Amino acid sequence: MALPLAAVVEASAQAASTGSRLAKRDAIAAVLRRAEGDEIEIAVAFLSGETRQGRIGVGYATLASARDSTVAQPVLALLEVDAALARLAATKGEGSATERALQLSALFERATTAEQDFLLRLLVGELRQGALEGVMIDAIAAAAALPVAEIRRAAMFAGELGAVARSALSEGSEVLARFTLELHRPVQPMLAQPAEDVVDALARLGSAAIEWKVDGARVQVHKSGDEIAVYTRNLNEVTGSVPEIVEALRQVSARELVLDGEAVALNAAGAPLPFQLTMRRFGRKLDVDRMRAELPLAVYFFDCLYRDGTPLVDRPAHERFDALAQAVPPSLLIPRLITADPAAAEDFYADALARGHEGVMAKALDARYEAGGRGASWLKLKRAHTLDLVVLAAEWGNGRRRGWLSNLHLGARDPAGGWVMLGKTFKGMTDALLEWQTQQLLARELGREAHVVHVRPELVVEIAFNDLQASPQYPGGLALRFARVKGYRSDKSAAEADTIETVRSLYEAQLARAETHPRG
Repeated sequence: MALPLAAVVEASAQAASTGSRLAKRDAIAAVLRRAEGDEIEIAVAFLSGETRQGRIGVGYATLASARDSTVAQPVLALLEVDAALARLAATKGEGSATERALQLSALFERATTAEQDFLLRLLVGELRQGALEGVMIDAIAAAAALPVAEIRRAAMFAGELGAVARSALSEGSEVLARFTLELHRPVQPMLAQPAEDVVDALARLGSAAIEWKVDGARVQVHKSGDEIAVYTRNLNEVTGSVPEIVEALRQVSARELVLDGEAVALNAAGAPLPFQLTMRRFGRKLDVDRMRAELPLAVYFFDCLYRDGTPLVDRPAHERFDALAQAVPPSLLIPRLITADPAAAEDFYADALARGHEGVMAKALDARYEAGGRGASWLKLKRAHTLDLVVLAAEWGNGRRRGWLSNLHLGARDPAGGWVMLGKTFKGMTDALLEWQTQQLLARELGREAHVVHVRPELVVEIAFNDLQASPQYPGGLALRFARVKGYRSDKSAAEADTIETVRSLYEAQLARAETHPRG
């Protein structure tokens, strides 16, 4: 029996009505169990706020005008709606606007009020029911009765969840194992959790790899013979912007490679420049030759994910490190120390800081590569606490800042959906940043309340702060102390912002440290 659109609409409403991650998972899993074949991929896309056709290109006014009449009882099947959207996407050229409006009216007149509301929000990109990727992965696992880790692993290599869900529900675990890393199909980079200090990191990992933490642009490089492609952490290809990296890889003898690394702009003395300057090398419109002369890039590779026909992501880190050292020359390797000795690690950390880097990474030697995951096997240590947060709103400035949006409302990501506000800051902003920030925030405006402009939660900003404090003023019960803007992270999406769990972990560690080393 064909799956009705109404079943997906109901699952969406149930997911949106609860803050419970488990309840969201169960609502989505229930409808996925009823789906078959293409219905699975369509349901996953719709419940993720997307369509299989991508952006249809229909405006709000056209959609709203299509809502002239409704039906009392649901009659639309999910497959019918997907087919209608495919026809809409294919309708182009002269007279297409009128034809699209007619097609939408024909679709909407067969929909209930609830279905029309769902479709309108879906097509304008405003369907928010908290079905983030993590919740969807959990729901697919529950529907297929498979371990979450298997679904997550397949999803990171497939690049989209619909095909993974279809394989999991239709064919099971054996088929999921076929999803693996492929050349020129980039995967999300593995991420790190913060650690308090070297002692904390080694206590958690034991003997570990201690590496420079370079404040640059994350790059993933794919090499297949003479074909070399460079991707950012957002999986955008930037090969033409980074000829230094391409030239470096042409000197490598290995025929097939996928490498994970960091690119950073250097000054005349070879010291790293600030992140914002490095990111100028990755702009959409730039004079590559001029920028190369002004901001030469160095690249440091720290992981090897694929070598000469063999994916290495499931191998332990020490094997990947060995493969990397065998594949590329020392000049392209991140400096690394393998140790369990806190004193040796502290010396390495101090040297990294002296060279102008922001800190070190500590990595477990037996861990596999968790693409897209923020696992406990990679830990980051910086001189100051920093968090990547999302701007939820901003306040108009006073005095010298009049006419600019200045005081930022900052939020951490809630994995169950939504954002948890942690405080505000107007510190650390230059005039140039204020001007850019105002333009970007107004372009994302959702509405105003007195002097506050609420915005779509899309811009990620790196915030430095001294510590955290308990605060009844904010829903999460925590607030940042002495927060200041370090810079916007144009390389990160809101889905990559730090979570409220990370913030709470930092606070718990702060309390434990205070108990161990009381003041006074």
